[in-house]
Amino acid sequence: MGISIANAALRLVSGAFILNSGINKLRLDEASAAGLQQMAANGLPQLREMEPAAFGKMLSIGEISLGSALLLPLIPSRLAGLGLGAFSGVILASYLRTPGLTESDGIRPTQDGITLAKDVWLAGMAVALIFGRRSAKKAKAKKK
Repeated sequence: MGISIANAALRLVSGAFILNSGINKLRLDEASAAGLQQMAANGLPQLREMEPAAFGKMLSIGEISLGSALLLPLIPSRLAGLGLGAFSGVILASYLRTPGLTESDGIRPTQDGITLAKDVWLAGMAVALIFGRRSAKKAKAKKK
């Protein structure tokens, strides 16, 4: 049961990026936390009910946890991919539901939306981690 080089690359890149982001948010000031909370609440409205400081801590701890899970080979790739998928899903939902981030077609990013729209790569990595091994196993079975 090893980890494939492809999965290791996906996990290393996304895990390091997310872990670093979480560490940088450890000392997030309340105004910055409130801004991030408002954006995230567009994708997940329940987040509006939290205090901004608590949201900032939760976001930081969540990113550190997810980044660590992606970097730890003990965590199965499919499970790490599910965590990454949930995380990227909230980012993309926030992007699509925040006024001014998309062009009139509702998909293409405006200049202000590029920061979140570019995170679609995380969703692609999540899909690859979740379904990648299954495809490799099917291909091996067909060769036999």
